[in-house]
Amino acid sequence: MKRLHVHVAVENLAASVRFYSALFAAEPSVLRSDYAKWMLEDPRVNFAISQRGASPGVEHLGIQVEDHAELEEVHARLKRAEGPVLEEGSTTCCYARSEKSWIEDPQRVLWETFLTSGESTVYGEEAARIGGKRAARSACCAPARPLIAGS
Repeated sequence: MKRLHVHVAVENLAASVRFYSALFAAEPSVLRSDYAKWMLEDPRVNFAISQRGASPGVEHLGIQVEDHAELEEVHARLKRAEGPVLEEGSTTCCYARSEKSWIEDPQRVLWETFLTSGESTVYGEEAARIGGKRAARSACCAPARPLIAGS
């Protein structure tokens, strides 16, 4: 079963953790000095916040899947959507090991699709692979904009 993913950049992590813990009536399932995540069942959402220098607000949205079959299904949807798909592949991001792809919607909102395979002790890699080359990341684990040069 798929899960909606929302990542919000925040100015004050401690205040935001208190706020969202009260709002969700749950403590974070992952809590670090710069990051917190709630894996909620009602509503079914992977909600993450981070304090890593990005402008406050919605960082990106995504669809988290539970197995490779769902990942292939969602990846096929990305291919049918308008716009280039960044196939990031295996990566470390947000204290987790994942396989992921990215796309921007017509408003330039970043969407990721991903399958998490385990935890990590580090926040993430410092760069994404775009077309086999290393490219600088923006804040969090989102790829640098634009996804494809010239877009």
